[in-house]
Amino acid sequence: MTQSATPPAAGSTCDLGASTACSAAEQLGAGAQEFLKALASPQRQQMLALFAGGIELTVGTVAERLGLAQPTASQHLALLRRGGLLTSRKDGKQVYYRFDTAAVEQSLTELQSYLRVCCPPEGAA
Repeated sequence: MTQSATPPAAGSTCDLGASTACSAAEQLGAGAQEFLKALASPQRQQMLALFAGGIELTVGTVAERLGLAQPTASQHLALLRRGGLLTSRKDGKQVYYRFDTAAVEQSLTELQSYLRVCCPPEGAA
């Protein structure tokens, strides 16, 4: 569910702290923004740890293991899915979630590309 942003032009002078806004091509894509938003919560970070090893869990299992109300767990899982960190499948009435390695790798690649252009290391040409 991630979208690729067009990387900024070489030699771009986009300064996120400047009063002039960056062009749309110089900004992080919507998919990567959702990815970062999903990771912004310590509770969601803790939730991700439950999916280590590629296991699938239901909303009820996640809620039970973290001591959360089921609606709260469901909201967090939905944000993680929108951010491309989890994928889901339905089996009858149960929804199973698991870590989405391919989508996470895509989001990380997008973030790396963005950071290379917007914030190159000192001395980089």
